[in-house]
Amino acid sequence: MAKKEEQEKSFEEALQELEEIVTELEEGNVKLDDAINKYSEAMKLAKNCSEKLNNATEKVNKILKENGELEDFEIEE
Repeated sequence: MAKKEEQEKSFEEALQELEEIVTELEEGNVKLDDAINKYSEAMKLAKNCSEKLNNATEKVNKILKENGELEDFEIEE
């Protein structure tokens, strides 16, 4: 169920949660067990954000041709 919740978070929500975890860990007031759990959660959030960015990049790098087909966008020099 937690995996599904991670997938449903928007990029912005996941990034905000990741930033909060990083701030908590940087402050150093977290017990070791909690720090390990927070680190694990942060890594999952980072992976999720990375996947969403990669997907967005792939979509942005496509161009819609006049006939409705998608093709890779290439800059001609």
